[in-house]
Formats: sequence, structure tokens, C-alpha cells
Amino acid sequence: MIELGSIYIPAIDVNAVMYEGIRMTTLDYGPGHWPGSAMPGQPGNVVVGGHRTSKHKVFRRVDELVPGDEIFFTMPDGVYKYVVNRIEIVEPTAVWIVDPTPTPQATLFACHPPGSTRQRIIVFSDLVSGP
Repeated sequence: MIELGSIYIPAIDVNAVMYEGIRMTTLDYGPGHWPGSAMPGQPGNVVVGGHRTSKHKVFRRVDELVPGDEIFFTMPDGVYKYVVNRIEIVEPTAVWIVDPTPTPQATLFACHPPGSTRQRIIVFSDLVSGP
């Protein structure tokens, strides 16, 4: 299991190690970075998934986030701050959420509603500062 850094979301009391990969076994340890997506601070889309009801439940309260809330990624090269701009509920087939973006953004995703795999909750955020 590769530890990449950490994710801190003060509004919902998340402070967790972030791992590479989105397999269920990886997400059982904590939030996982979608392989091939941008890394925090890079141009493009940083995609991170997490559980809401099993194991650590790191994204349990992700539905409480609102535009303006902050997401911090602490990486070996520094701390990157993103600010939430919108939240959407999508179908599990909405793979466009992992598409590269022209500007630096972070996309968090989890199953929705809690305890169901029927849909996904997606949190979109923009990079506002870095080291």
C-alpha cells in the first residue's frame, strides 16, 4: 500500500492518510487517489474516493460540505488548499468525473446515499494555494 500524503477537511473532521488506488481493499485503509489522475497541486483533476459506511467511514459526512469549505492535501512537496465549488449526485456510470480538467481541481467521490451503491456523491473543488 503506497501512502501519498494526507487529506484534511476541517468542516467534516476528516484528517486521514491518502493512499494510491481505489480498490475496495485500499479504501478500507483510507481515502484513495484514482491512478492516473493529477496529483495535488498539479494541473488537472485530482480524484479521490472514500467510504461512507464501512471501515473508517472517512467520507461519511461528505454530504455536509458546502461551497467555500476547504480541503487540504499535505504532500511531500507541501500543502495544497482547495475550496469546494459544488456538490452533485450522479449515477455510478458517470465516469466523466475522473476526466482531466484544464485547471487544477480536486474531485472527491463516495457512494450515496450512505449504505447504498445506487448513486455517487461528488464534491468538486478548485486549487487556491500551494507551497
